[in-house]
Amino acid sequence: MIGVSLFSSAGIAETFLKDINVNIVVANELLEERADLYRSLYKDSHMITGDIQDDSIFKEIIKHTPDNLDFLIASPPCQGMSVAGKNRNVDQMLMDERNYLVFRVIEFIKLKNPKYILIENVPTFFKLLLPFQKQLLNVVDILNILFKDEYVIEAQEYDSSLYGIPQKRIRAIVKMYKKGTKWNNPKSENIVTVKDAISHLPSLEASEKSNIKWHFARKHSKRHILWMKHTPTGKTAFENSVHYPVKENGEKIKSYMTTYRRMKWDEPAPTITMRNDAISSQLNVHPGRKLSNGLYSDARVLTPLELMILSSLPTDWNIPDDTNELLIRKSIGECIPPLLIKKIVEQIHITK
Repeated sequence: MIGVSLFSSAGIAETFLKDINVNIVVANELLEERADLYRSLYKDSHMITGDIQDDSIFKEIIKHTPDNLDFLIASPPCQGMSVAGKNRNVDQMLMDERNYLVFRVIEFIKLKNPKYILIENVPTFFKLLLPFQKQLLNVVDILNILFKDEYVIEAQEYDSSLYGIPQKRIRAIVKMYKKGTKWNNPKSENIVTVKDAISHLPSLEASEKSNIKWHFARKHSKRHILWMKHTPTGKTAFENSVHYPVKENGEKIKSYMTTYRRMKWDEPAPTITMRNDAISSQLNVHPGRKLSNGLYSDARVLTPLELMILSSLPTDWNIPDDTNELLIRKSIGECIPPLLIKKIVEQIHITK
């Protein structure tokens, strides 16, 4: 199948598409840093860098897109809808221009008429209300008004941990496929835990390196390391009786109980966020192992390799050796696990 990718980021979602004979020929990404990484991964794709809201950029995308298009994958930016972001109610969402980018996807569909379409976003995507035909409607209702005569339209939330991926990440998926074709749903699979996925990797403390590619630990402050060394697996440092997070003046820090928290070994990883470089951010710290002295090992955030594995990326992911660590972390933090995309897209069947 010949495909196009909009809002591509670094192309993580597309990692396994070639394995199932989907060839992305045109892609678009706003940020040059992510677009450059995309180009290094997909040398045969034509990456168009720039704001899709810019008419010249959009026309360039349309110009290079084949007329007979099989597949479209689109991941409009979710920061305007994310619970972790500043926008938490309808009025705030209506003021955020990022939430209107889905209309460029709609315009693309009208112009290029792809046979199969996958639009993915955070779960709030289904609740987002947008002005359309003098009323406020959610995205799925808008799509049905515009395309129900041509496409079967299915909207569903997918939890990646139910499909053999060692991370609990819930995404809103809209599947659209031409009437007369077929697109099944993937079957759920056994749960894969953090222990199953990464416990074989050598233990590392902050700033330490291993001889395994991308398995190196970030540098952390001595205070953070001290607090986390006293924090058991699955717990937050706020539960420590002595070594809990404090300000420079000794005053106890007030924060959410999801911060300064270690993951659990016996569950899938929690959703990996863009701030996976920070101990103080949400559920980022390695589970650790209890040591003979009563402290806990691996007082650090996950290594790039651990993040890759928990996001279902291959351990030999072919990114350039000099790829910036923070770019890797940010790209993983904003992506849908690519194995989930593969499992959904490989269910496409064409009926005669």
